[in-house]
Amino acid sequence: MLKQQGINLFEIAPVFKRQEGEPLRLSYAQERQWFLWQLEPHSAAYHLPRALRLKGRLDRAALQRSFDSLIGRHESLRTYLHQDVDHVLQVVRPELHLEIALEAGDAAQLEARVQAEVAKPFDLQQGPLLRVKLLQLAPDDHVLVLVLHHIVSDGGSMQVMVDELVQLYVAYSQGQDVHLPGLSIQYPDYALWQRSWMEAGEKERQLGYWREQLGGEQPVLELPLDHPRPAVQSYRGARVEIGLDAALVNGLKALAQREGVTLFMLLLASFQTLLYRYSGQSDIRVGVPIANRNRAETERLIGFFVNTQVLKADIDGQMTFSQLLAQVKQRALEAQSHQDLPFEQLVEALQPERSLSHNPLFQVMFNHQAEGRRPRGEQQLPGLGVEALEWDSQSAQFDLSLDTQESPEGIWASLTYATDLFDAATVQRMAEHWQRVLRAVVGRAGNRIAQLGMLVDDEQRRLLQDWNRSTAAFEDVAGVHGLFEAQVRQRPDAIALCLGDQSISYAELNRQANRLAHHLIGQGIGPEVLVGVAVERSFDMVVSLLAVLKAGGAYVPLDPQYPRERLLHMLEDSGVRL
Repeated sequence: MLKQQGINLFEIAPVFKRQEGEPLRLSYAQERQWFLWQLEPHSAAYHLPRALRLKGRLDRAALQRSFDSLIGRHESLRTYLHQDVDHVLQVVRPELHLEIALEAGDAAQLEARVQAEVAKPFDLQQGPLLRVKLLQLAPDDHVLVLVLHHIVSDGGSMQVMVDELVQLYVAYSQGQDVHLPGLSIQYPDYALWQRSWMEAGEKERQLGYWREQLGGEQPVLELPLDHPRPAVQSYRGARVEIGLDAALVNGLKALAQREGVTLFMLLLASFQTLLYRYSGQSDIRVGVPIANRNRAETERLIGFFVNTQVLKADIDGQMTFSQLLAQVKQRALEAQSHQDLPFEQLVEALQPERSLSHNPLFQVMFNHQAEGRRPRGEQQLPGLGVEALEWDSQSAQFDLSLDTQESPEGIWASLTYATDLFDAATVQRMAEHWQRVLRAVVGRAGNRIAQLGMLVDDEQRRLLQDWNRSTAAFEDVAGVHGLFEAQVRQRPDAIALCLGDQSISYAELNRQANRLAHHLIGQGIGPEVLVGVAVERSFDMVVSLLAVLKAGGAYVPLDPQYPRERLLHMLEDSGVRL
């Protein structure tokens, strides 16, 4: 009955544990990761890294014991994949001891060493799918590098792992035992339960909504690119940091409150506005990741839970930003009620045209985190300071991704982009345009989207002034006869005209033109005076034209072959004096 009323039972139905010996099918999200890994087994695009700087007296034995406990607690950390006849299966090792490799490190080469560790490929069929390395910079200065493959982890899982690692280390380094809260299920249990629940009818219920929203044509977002799109994505990327000042953040919060929306909805609408202005397309589709941990059993599990929704905006430049906000709010709330359908199932149902050059269904991602950003300073443990290290991303899973995060200090943002498609300067300019859109809507959310100011001051000056200078200084122009006389001075004996077997030099042509010009001046020919020239094609015709110009007049060419009546009309209409 509840299901018939459209109530989502996914969040309240009990998760069952698997039967002993039951084949461990992959989750839907893992199936897509398996497919991507088979295409690019050496790609680091789906490697999840974390680097922690440890300053102080490090108890390496306690650290090793902490990892042993962590690996024993979470089956995902002991998992590898096996290709069966019909399916790819998860295989969980009963035990796994992962020795923490210790290597001497150099602070000057630290980033390069960490990036090299992150870039090392994983073998999903052999495992382990977790790497741990300890770089020793000094006796009391270490960097712990953790790398997991996305097929057994996600961003939330990485935080769970670090939190539990810290709890275990604090206890073990002080000679104490620690008992973390028990886990009622493991990730393979969740994967089997999710598949069973979807196949029992939940998939069709949720798919109906998404077909209505996204069915039909599946457009590719055509942003202006600096480079042609390659046939196969390389996943090479870079990141541009964006700083939003306090006044702008306060304005955004006030606008969200007035409009009755969350900051997520407001920032998403602003990003979709930017994409509309850049692409000119009215159908703007943006991928939005969701944690997909809305059940108590999954909150402290390590595994691949994150799901992706595709939020569509139908934008008309004549609509106001407030109207777009209302649309975004409605669709975000509806999507929340249909968030459990795995993205992979949506792709399979909608059947977009597949291409290795871009992501299916959407090419741009928006990721907003409402919880406060963890402080970048050190976290103090007994005898040890722990600091998370961050570097610019060197991979991009999509054409463009906007990441935003709320914190007590404000809003942090960054744009990650595919370097195969965009130059850094282009994305930096895009970031500035986004901030201009934000300032414009804070000022007047009732303005039409097409009228929102987006250009920064330098661009406005360049367009309106530098590229629109209509004044220009012209030097005195000698005219045709002046240019001719310059040629006479340079090459007086050179042939100027040929007609049949006859020719005339520049000097002789100039002398004849001068004689006739003096005669014309005597007849009153000068500036603003028109002279009719009716001469067959000959040397005399050229002499006549030059003479009129030398006298300061203007000639009216009259073809002797024209009928007499037409020539008379031309003479009368032009008002020639001679």
